[in-house]
Amino acid sequence: MARIVESVTAMRALVTEARKKGKSIGFVPTMGALHAGHLELMKEAKKLCDVVVVSIFVNPTQFGPNEDFDAYPRTWDEDLAACRSVGVDAVFHPPARELYPDGWGTWVDVGGVTDKLCGKSRPTHFRGVATVVTKLFNIVQPDKAFFGQKDAQQVIVLKKMVRDLDMFNEIVMVPIVREADGLAKSSRNAYLSQEQRQAALVLNQSLSTAFDMAASGERDITAIKAAVLRHIQSVSLANVDYVEIYSFPDLAEIDILDQDALLAVAVKFGSTRLIDNIILTPKRT
Repeated sequence: MARIVESVTAMRALVTEARKKGKSIGFVPTMGALHAGHLELMKEAKKLCDVVVVSIFVNPTQFGPNEDFDAYPRTWDEDLAACRSVGVDAVFHPPARELYPDGWGTWVDVGGVTDKLCGKSRPTHFRGVATVVTKLFNIVQPDKAFFGQKDAQQVIVLKKMVRDLDMFNEIVMVPIVREADGLAKSSRNAYLSQEQRQAALVLNQSLSTAFDMAASGERDITAIKAAVLRHIQSVSLANVDYVEIYSFPDLAEIDILDQDALLAVAVKFGSTRLIDNIILTPKRT
């Protein structure tokens, strides 16, 4: 039975007890509204670590003005049941004042990889992510922390943060979990109408187009991006935020696919913004 922990003091006590017993700690930070993708993170954590902690905290600092903080789904009872179904050891569920008390005012900014993709259209987003994850890492002190590839830029940002700040924990990226029809699992899928959800299938279809182009030997980044954009824009409900390809994992600009690269897309369907990505590998001759 997963223990519910709501204070920093209690969470640190749990961690101290586990450390005294020589146990390793795995950590899955979430904002709740859990789905099968989150459960895969927990299952991977259980494979690799002795004690698994999941945080459920809708972090206000990573939402920009006019974004969906107030509307973000909060499904505590279902989330707790999901955590217990996987067998996690503790669920850290702090109120906002516990992480952001009166007088709080320190931020973590990660340079070099946050000014593109989602960071370009959501300029304060990764500052909020890096700050809250730093706080959670300091509280939970995990050996390994598990994040999904669907948020690939977030993984890249956090790996750089860990490296730059000499943190001791390892970031583990877990592959994207998809619905049977290819749509990436996301808490925001719940916002989609039936028509929008059908239209959103164009995301994975466009990524598959790019994958096939790379596998057949296409190396021109501009040509691959253009093909993806055409495919997405063939769906009238799709409003493209970005289609970009950068080197992976350092997010450098490239013209030729001669190394692993991240193809990332962000598209709005109505007011719901979805992201997806794939890692392209050049054809080996």
